[in-house]
Amino acid sequence: MLRWASARRLPYRGLSLFRTSISRVHVTPSSSGQGGAEPRPVPLSYKLLDGEAALPALVFLHGLFGCKTNFNSIAKALAQQTGRRVLTVDARNHGDSPHSPDMSYEAMSQDLQDLLPQLGLVPCVLIGHSMGGKTAMLLALQRPELVERLIAVDISPVETTSSSDFPTYMAAMKAIDIPVEVSRSCARKLANEQLSLVIQDIAVRQFLLTNLVEAGDRFVWRVNLDALAQHVDKILAFPLCQESYRGPTLFLLGGNSEFVHPSHYPEIRRLFPRAQMQTVPNAGHWIHADRPQDFMAAIRGFLT
Repeated sequence: MLRWASARRLPYRGLSLFRTSISRVHVTPSSSGQGGAEPRPVPLSYKLLDGEAALPALVFLHGLFGCKTNFNSIAKALAQQTGRRVLTVDARNHGDSPHSPDMSYEAMSQDLQDLLPQLGLVPCVLIGHSMGGKTAMLLALQRPELVERLIAVDISPVETTSSSDFPTYMAAMKAIDIPVEVSRSCARKLANEQLSLVIQDIAVRQFLLTNLVEAGDRFVWRVNLDALAQHVDKILAFPLCQESYRGPTLFLLGGNSEFVHPSHYPEIRRLFPRAQMQTVPNAGHWIHADRPQDFMAAIRGFLT
């Protein structure tokens, strides 16, 4: 049964990449959307913290434009608090993971289906934020035996539509012009100034700028902007799945976020019949950044 805590839902004023809708993509869970062929996995970059092998590991999946270091402090704290192994992973086209033209959720799920058994981390506790939450949900639906329990952080299994700001962010990042052989501080300053002409929210700019990295004598975006821009529809979509995941599931929502709407609850109930819903007050879409202690407390509570 779906259980949820009522809370006043306020508009989220942070990184606004999505708004939700209830239209769905009719794709079978095993299909990559490319003629039915299974997607080819890429070797993901990861960091594994040691812990008790007898306990299911915690596996963290970041959101769009994020990377595994988003969870560094939380991963270390939870490894100490729970005694469990904790894995943080860079999604394909993000962080230190390889670039690929395929940015479907089927492909991202396949990457994890390849990695997790190799590391001896199945079944695991899968914790995904935003885009990572959709990847986690699809993996649980496709391969439930790999997932001991599931936490979807401020996201639901429905298709989303891009806000008018989303292509603007992408175009602004692509248009950045930084001279060669400048210092890192100078490069960030120049990039921030150029982004500010289009993106007024300093928090959004600072988040996007975490992807600016040095490559030889120049600075580049480490995210694969071309692949993300070409496959926005896939990133915003969620496959229409017929099977359900019957393991314990927590939908953790930000009290100040509107990413998960009550109209999504029927689809949540259909796909995740054991779902609980918990709201973290005074948190936006980035619950782990806004309220890290409450975020960790919710995870620990769900593990018991």
